[in-house]
Amino acid sequence: MILTFLADATAAIRFEDLGLSPVVPGMDFGAFKLRWYSLAYIGGILIGWWYLLKLLAQPGAPMARRHADDMVFYATLGILLGGRLAYVTFYQPEIWQNPLDVLKLWEGGMSFHGGVIGVSLGIIYLAWKNKLNWLRIHDYVACCVPFGLLFGRLANFVNGELWGRATDAPWGMIFPRGGEVVRHPSQLYEAGLEGVVLFAVLWFLFWKTDARYQPGKLVGTFLLGYGLSRFTVEFFREPDAQLMQFAVETGLSMGQWLTVPMILGGLYLIVTAKGRRQRVEPIAGGESVP
Repeated sequence: MILTFLADATAAIRFEDLGLSPVVPGMDFGAFKLRWYSLAYIGGILIGWWYLLKLLAQPGAPMARRHADDMVFYATLGILLGGRLAYVTFYQPEIWQNPLDVLKLWEGGMSFHGGVIGVSLGIIYLAWKNKLNWLRIHDYVACCVPFGLLFGRLANFVNGELWGRATDAPWGMIFPRGGEVVRHPSQLYEAGLEGVVLFAVLWFLFWKTDARYQPGKLVGTFLLGYGLSRFTVEFFREPDAQLMQFAVETGLSMGQWLTVPMILGGLYLIVTAKGRRQRVEPIAGGESVP
């Protein structure tokens, strides 16, 4: 069995043979390095902003262009602050022993769940400040999030991090920091489910149905879709080293436990959305429909 394993490992795809680097080619200036992970955040925010403006141009938009511009600022703060604080709280609490290390974003460590909370708080503040419907804004913003998820997971893959569990699948890979073990490229699974598939579902609901006139239906679909995708992929993803024992003791990884409230909340919003069906008077875009 050992000889078979070694033979399989020798024949497997080796990550380093792909020629990928965390740093963008030609962008290594010593003290400053432009990394794909940084570009993933920037690209996700900018493309999400562009797509949000496309959505707002349709009938019954919940906010105007000026609100969307403010939303980008609040969303960026929410992603960075919420994502980082949640990561060090749930995944590496020992960092709190040196509080200044919490600010070291360049060393990695962001939680999507925390980013969701941060963005949601930003939306609620924007809606309160401008007397807008916070749930409908959530619906529109949720349609834009898959861009960031797609780019972020692809950046995880390029970084050779967050690899999967051991596998004998023909597409298994050996990651430099994962030992001589053939593993699932779980980052690509997440990019496909959380990025491509989830975007397609939300695109269909927004453009081909009246979901945007049922407050909470789109964001509920996002929460349910992301939660189920993440919960499923976690079975193929190696738990963080510092939380390996936690996964063994509870039977589920930290990522799976954190998706449970998202799944339940998403189901609730979807089931109750029809009861919130209303004639939407547009703040931007064309005429509304009953």
